[in-house]
Amino acid sequence: MLAWTVEAPVSWVDADMYRSEAAERRHRPEWTWIAEDDAGRVVARAVWWGRNDSDLPAVLDCLSVAESVADPVAVAADLLDTAHAAFGTLPMYQIKLATRWADDPRTAAAVLWRREAAYAAGLTHEVQRLQYEWRPADGVPTSSGRLVFSPEPDNAVMLDVFRRVAAGSLDAETRRNLAAVGAESTARKELAFYLDAPGDRSWWRLAYTPDGQLAGLAIPSATPYGPNVGYLGVLPELRGNGYVGDILAEVTRSHAERGATRITATTDLGNAPMAAAFGRAGYRNTEARIVLSVPTVPYADQ
Repeated sequence: MLAWTVEAPVSWVDADMYRSEAAERRHRPEWTWIAEDDAGRVVARAVWWGRNDSDLPAVLDCLSVAESVADPVAVAADLLDTAHAAFGTLPMYQIKLATRWADDPRTAAAVLWRREAAYAAGLTHEVQRLQYEWRPADGVPTSSGRLVFSPEPDNAVMLDVFRRVAAGSLDAETRRNLAAVGAESTARKELAFYLDAPGDRSWWRLAYTPDGQLAGLAIPSATPYGPNVGYLGVLPELRGNGYVGDILAEVTRSHAERGATRITATTDLGNAPMAAAFGRAGYRNTEARIVLSVPTVPYADQ
């Protein structure tokens, strides 16, 4: 299984990566599935990723089928269906690609059958996202002085701000959740997610105008691999003033002051204002991602 290689121009899990992630229990044998032909030869492999404290995987990290297989969609879809039945859930599938992947016919072909297999296995909700990265050489932004940032230890207050900034959001997942379960459950999900993330709760800030009006929130956070932007938002009534750049700058400074040598961030392909803000702040677009998931929101109002 570790000798498996992928020639297609999509990201995949090689032997070194698998060993490294397995050492942290983020890849596991029970989350790694293969398909064999009648002769016992491995013809497909799927590798799921999860947090080291999780009982179930969260993301399909790598899906590949041998080039000798005549119908990769059918083989891959069957492999996904079998694994999903064993998991009792359908984790999302994330395909990581070069930023201009659609311009390359080989990459487009590799994406096509993977997307069709995922759709056949029930992962029919699709969002394309952009991955960004900041390094110290890109420069630490200075404060414009247009906003004042203050800690807010009360989770009830933060919950209300999450709820308010979600209105009119351009983020596809936020919009999907709002339509499915409403503002309160969407806010609770966001709050719970970031409380559970590796980042420190003490990093969170609310943003105010100099006259004391609440403008938004800044949630510097982290993944298992290092600091990331996390969540930021501007209240609907104050949008259009460029405050997203001020809040992103605060998140960047926050991580930089703690010695971050790399900060990651993502936004939807369709969220042009956020992508533009990353560009102005010195963040570089390093890859594209196609995220495929179930069409229904997997949580209910609480």
